[in-house]
Amino acid sequence: MKKYFLTDEWKVIEDGFDKSYNRVTESIMSLGNGHMGLRGNFVEKYSGDSLAGTYLAGIYYPDKTVVGWWKNGYPEYFAKIANSANFIGIDLKIDGVTIDLAEVKFRDFKRVLNMKEATLSKSLVVELPDNEIKIEAVRFLDQVNKELALIKYKLTPLKKSVQVELTPYLNGNVKNEDANYGEFFWQGIACTAKDSLDVLTMKTKKSEFEVSTAMQYQLNKKAQVTPKQAENYLARKISLTAAKGEEIILTKYIAVCTSRDYPQSEVPEQAEAKVKAAVKQGYTKLFAEHKQAWDLIWQESDIKISGDPAAQQGIRFNIFQLNQTYTGHDPRLNIGPKGFTGEKYGGLTYWDTEAYCLPFYLATHAEKVARNLLLYRYHHLEKAKENAAKLGLKGALYPMVTINGEECHNEWEITFEEIHRNGAIAHAIKDYVDYTGDKEYLVKYGLPVLIEISRFWADRAHFNQYKDKYMILGVTGPNEYENNVNNNWYTNRIAVWTLNYTLTTLKNLKNNNSKHYQKLLTELTINPQELELWSEIAEKMYYPYLKEYSIYAQQDGYLDKEQKTTADLKQADLPLHRNWSWDKILRSPFIKQADVMQGIYYFKSDFNQADIARHYDFYEPRTVHESSLSPCIYSILAAELGREDKAYQLYLRTARLDLDNYNHDTDDGLHITSMAGTWLAIVRGFAGYEVKAGLPTFRPFLPQAWTDFEFKLNFRGRRIKVKVDSTQSHFDLEAGDPLKIKVYQHQYELSTAENLSIKNK
Repeated sequence: MKKYFLTDEWKVIEDGFDKSYNRVTESIMSLGNGHMGLRGNFVEKYSGDSLAGTYLAGIYYPDKTVVGWWKNGYPEYFAKIANSANFIGIDLKIDGVTIDLAEVKFRDFKRVLNMKEATLSKSLVVELPDNEIKIEAVRFLDQVNKELALIKYKLTPLKKSVQVELTPYLNGNVKNEDANYGEFFWQGIACTAKDSLDVLTMKTKKSEFEVSTAMQYQLNKKAQVTPKQAENYLARKISLTAAKGEEIILTKYIAVCTSRDYPQSEVPEQAEAKVKAAVKQGYTKLFAEHKQAWDLIWQESDIKISGDPAAQQGIRFNIFQLNQTYTGHDPRLNIGPKGFTGEKYGGLTYWDTEAYCLPFYLATHAEKVARNLLLYRYHHLEKAKENAAKLGLKGALYPMVTINGEECHNEWEITFEEIHRNGAIAHAIKDYVDYTGDKEYLVKYGLPVLIEISRFWADRAHFNQYKDKYMILGVTGPNEYENNVNNNWYTNRIAVWTLNYTLTTLKNLKNNNSKHYQKLLTELTINPQELELWSEIAEKMYYPYLKEYSIYAQQDGYLDKEQKTTADLKQADLPLHRNWSWDKILRSPFIKQADVMQGIYYFKSDFNQADIARHYDFYEPRTVHESSLSPCIYSILAAELGREDKAYQLYLRTARLDLDNYNHDTDDGLHITSMAGTWLAIVRGFAGYEVKAGLPTFRPFLPQAWTDFEFKLNFRGRRIKVKVDSTQSHFDLEAGDPLKIKVYQHQYELSTAENLSIKNK
């Protein structure tokens, strides 16, 4: 596989320009700060193939649903994160010639994503008939002042003096490529130009989010300036003469404010005030603060790998993008599968957050960050109840795809059948509480969610009197290469787990705080008969089982399929979804991603090693891993089984998925949520990290390709540094009170006074 980026432990470097690969590079070079994000587009004109993308957290448009055949219950819209005003643009003319990087000749091209400092830089030399112009540019989205973006743009004539026109602009005439009907999502409100400051205000149609983008600039040389204005467009044409060897430096300051954060009437003045304050502080000071903020992020969340630069680059890239996408500063926000890097999936929230991302934020950020991820679901509880009611069911069904709590996915087999997402949310509540010990959250916010999810499961299951069992029919499990199946084991299992966990939590509340327990029963109208029903369903749930293999069946009819493994597939068949008809895929035994194994990953304590091995040996050879969420789960379970080579092989499949464009879809945007799976593969897989009975536990091993690896964990006010080398695993409590940990099932006391080293098994 051709590698387009140089291997560097802290940078992603594009050395030389390939037009055919530009969209992929734009995705890879994306920047974000939790409030907004940018694809790695050029600031200059580029008429070639490109997806110019500027995305603001929470700013969406309800795009009318497209379906071939309407079914009752379909959502009326698919929310799309609106591609917002282009604020990075700087048009360039040299001696009257427009510099279009798709048309002009240039050399010495380099585009560099600096992950340590969260900057994107570019350098090249434009070759004109009688001159050469060196161009250098760097940008960052401020990690401290999240509504600010800064660009430093420098050009230098190399052969002779030139007439230069620099035109920094704000352009609100931006369309989403993924618009269902090609509609423009915005309406212009105001274009305001005064002195050296421009403010463009736009509003989304229907959803009516107002966004003001303010721009000011600094130039290191006096010049003639002409304001320009058109519909939804503001610019400053800057004309000057640049001598040979003279550096012309334009610094562009941008502030982006929205009505999500301010009263609508105040949005323009807030943007204006913030950009003025930014100019006053200056680029150097703002960048120093931004860099310091990223230094702190890396201190907490970095994973260091020695001996394998490509693996080091891969994991840092994944951690970098996770930290750019979500910062936890706003409980109204969540994590989209593509983050701020593209338009596929609408930029919205799936079940990936709870199933994959939460553990990363739990271990690498302050507790409030993970708490806010869960509060996002709590605040959407009423909408989840509405979603269930639309299907004629009780309780709460959390949406498969959402931004505001309403379901907006329009594929039947996903929207109405992939109901296992409810279980991932319930499991995340337990994961959070076990990790943090935050019982106040559980009682106040977690229990109401658990109760309504349990009500949904109780209504969605039905009793089969002939088998004396409860069943859940007509579902799609995590394996989306099977639709409308009966008794998907994972779905049935996580439904029962949710019921039992809710009942246990209620029982504990009754024993510890009977007054609050009674209050909760009254407020949520819970009666003893309802709780008895949940207990009965949990006890009598049906699980399909394959006696000849001594394993659980993925669903009732799985063994009816012609049993083949991926070894029987030709390379030309892959990926299946691009080469086979959907009919052929549905009839095949091939599995898109971890399904039964997803459940075993969640509930490992219910299985011994032999059980896990039997399931693994049956299902992994049938899994094509055509979901980016799949290899990490199998990698973790392979590590659990001591199959270190397999664990590492599957880890590699996730670590450089986007950097190497493994699935040929990075041009759509990055796989943000699966990046958390890469972190899981190392921390939960190679280091064997889990929290059991309130104790951090470890089962580390070192991949043979590495000299060592290390990372840090936040746990209940402590910071633990873990380093695994070829002979020992080292544990250092860097901050916090002493605590007990387990390593290879043996308990030790860890304190700041003394490091702990354990011989590897």
